[in-house]
Amino acid sequence: MSDTMPSARPEPGQPAPDFALPRDGGEEVRLSAHLGAPVVLYFYPRDDTSGCTREAQGFTELGSEFELLGARVLGVSKDTVAKHEKFRDKYGLRVALLSDAESDVCERYGVWVEKKMYGKTFMGIARSTFLIDAQGRIARVWPKVKVDGHAEEVLDAVRAL
Repeated sequence: MSDTMPSARPEPGQPAPDFALPRDGGEEVRLSAHLGAPVVLYFYPRDDTSGCTREAQGFTELGSEFELLGARVLGVSKDTVAKHEKFRDKYGLRVALLSDAESDVCERYGVWVEKKMYGKTFMGIARSTFLIDAQGRIARVWPKVKVDGHAEEVLDAVRAL
């Protein structure tokens, strides 16, 4: 398989593809730096849209509970770091927002897909969440996330690890 072809979504039991991406605030986040603790990696289409805002707020509201379990929550979209910072500040978000401007990580996680809306076809991020265990393996995948109640469901899955 060539490097330019999108890969299939990693499934439970498989190693989570490593990456390094810039985040709001300017630092770089490398997934492998979090080995030894669970990571919630959620992909969302765009900053400051209704569903994406509610999802980020849900993870923010439960942030202290994720922290008590040692879990790190990372949100990924193609938006720029500057846009992430405006989004974070506007809503008081406390989850790390990573910028995958080139969609490389989205492709490796199989979430950069063809979408259809109002009769038009385009490429975009399929709202998806991956729970990565402390050994760096995919523990659970939510491929087509419905926002309401999602953060609570993910928190329950972290508790079950």
